[in-house]
Amino acid sequence: MYDLAIIGAGISGASVAHEFALKNKKVIIFDENGLASGGSGAAGAFISPKFSKMGELRDLLNDAFVYSMDFYEKNFPHIFTKSQLLHISKDEKSSQILKSYKKDSPLNLKNISNEFLSTLSLHANRYENIFIYAGIVDAQLMCSAMIKNAEFKKQKVQSLVYDDGMWIINETYSAKNVLLATGAYKAVIKEPYISLRGIWGHRIDIKTTSINPYSIHQNVSISPSYNGELAIGATHNLHFNPQTSKEPYDINKGREELLQKAKKTLNLENIEILRDFTGLRSGSSDYMPLLGKLVLANETIHELGNKLRVKKPNFDDFFYYPNLYMINGSAGYGFVLAPYLAKILTENILSAKKIDEKLVPARFFARWARRKLA
Repeated sequence: MYDLAIIGAGISGASVAHEFALKNKKVIIFDENGLASGGSGAAGAFISPKFSKMGELRDLLNDAFVYSMDFYEKNFPHIFTKSQLLHISKDEKSSQILKSYKKDSPLNLKNISNEFLSTLSLHANRYENIFIYAGIVDAQLMCSAMIKNAEFKKQKVQSLVYDDGMWIINETYSAKNVLLATGAYKAVIKEPYISLRGIWGHRIDIKTTSINPYSIHQNVSISPSYNGELAIGATHNLHFNPQTSKEPYDINKGREELLQKAKKTLNLENIEILRDFTGLRSGSSDYMPLLGKLVLANETIHELGNKLRVKKPNFDDFFYYPNLYMINGSAGYGFVLAPYLAKILTENILSAKKIDEKLVPARFFARWARRKLA
C-alpha cells in the first residue's frame, strides 16, 4: 500500500511527490499521457513574481516566488538557472500599474542598462519596464527529477474507490491518500462546484542568430539564449480545448502568432523553429489556486439541510471525501506556485496544519451552494 497516490504528473503533482519523499513516504503517480505531458510541458517554466496591483493573488505569488527561487537553487541546482528578468508593460494601462508596483514592492528591483534597451524593438521601448533577478527551469527535467523516488505509471486512472479505509486505484493499487493534480483535464472525481478554466498553452524552441541574455516577458515570454536557441511561450488560446473543440489546434498559426508577438519585443533574425510544446493549463474562476480536501457536495447539502450556512460558512461543518485532496488552478504560474503549495499541502496531510481558507476548494462549494439554494 502507498502513502499517497497522485493522479497527474505535471509540476504540481511532481512537487507533492518530492515533498512526500522527503518524509520517507511511499508514493505512486499516474499520468495517462506521460510525465509533464500537459500544461507543464508546454510551459517556459519561468520563475517570476506577479507584477500587478496589490491583492491576494499578487501577495501569494510574491511569497511563492521568494520560496521557489530558494527551493530550486538548493534542491535542483543542475536544472535551475538564475536569470535576469526583464518585464515590459504591454500598454499604457499596464505601464501605470507597473509604476505603482515599483513603489511598494518588497522585492529587490534592478535597473537595466540603456545599452540593452537599445536592442529592443521600438514597441517595447515605449512602455514601463522592471528588472529583477529571477529564474528558469527545464520543465521536463524538473518534473522527472522530482518524482525520482516515486513509482510512476503511464496509465489512465479509470476507477477510484474508497473501501475499508483506503483508496483502490484501477482495482489494483491501494493508497491511504489520493491527490488530484490533473489540471484542466478531465478528472476521475467530478464535483459540480469545481470551477476551472482551461487555457491552451503553446511554446516553441527556436534557433536564431539574435542573442538574448535575459528572460523577457511582455506579450509573450522569451527565454535567454543557450547554444543559439531560445524558447518563446504564452498562455496562448483561451478558446481552444483539446477535449471539447471540434477542430484541431492550428499549430502553424500558433507559431506565427508567437513569433509575431515576440518580434514586438525583441529583434529576432534568421529564425528556425526546432520544437513545439502544447498543453492545457488550468486557472480558477477567482484566479486563486485550489489546495486541500474536496467537499462531498450532495452529502453536505442533504445532511446539513437548513443548517447549511452559505453566506458566512464554517468550512469545518462540510462533509468531505476521506483523504482525497486537490492541487490545481495555478494557470501560468505553475512552476512558481507548485513547490510552495506542495509544502503547505504536505504539512496539511501529514501534520493536520490548516490551509488558508482563500485556497481551499470548499470556498467554491459555498458559492455554488448559495446559488443552488437561493
